[in-house]
Amino acid sequence: MNLKPINILLVEDNEGDIVLTLDAFEECKVKSEMNVARNGQEALDFLYKRGSFSAAKRPDLILLDINLPIYNGHEVLKKIKTDTELKKIPVIVLTTSSNQKDIDLAYDNHANSYVKKPLDMNEFLEAILKIEAFWIQLSTLSE
Repeated sequence: MNLKPINILLVEDNEGDIVLTLDAFEECKVKSEMNVARNGQEALDFLYKRGSFSAAKRPDLILLDINLPIYNGHEVLKKIKTDTELKKIPVIVLTTSSNQKDIDLAYDNHANSYVKKPLDMNEFLEAILKIEAFWIQLSTLSE
């Protein structure tokens, strides 16, 4: 198991979902550092270390919502997965959309996983714990 904290970038504009996700990862077994981008532009600025994110650490894992302001999640995902420096970072689309077009487009753009956000708080927590168990405890991430 990795002893260094896992660096996670959460790309989410809903404050309630941000709080729930941060709380869920606090309960996880693995130590993590969580950074939050509240729109697609912030996510790209973080990943490319632009502006106030010039000292940002490369994330080990990205949790990406689809419905974002400025650049939507599909646009951010496509940019990540076509960039030679970023494409190895696992991107989990974590969204309320169950639209088949969104699911297909996410996988067409090489999302590593597509998870529909449960509306129930306990189910949401359980989904985050399962993401943590698979992507952080079980999977080997690229450095």
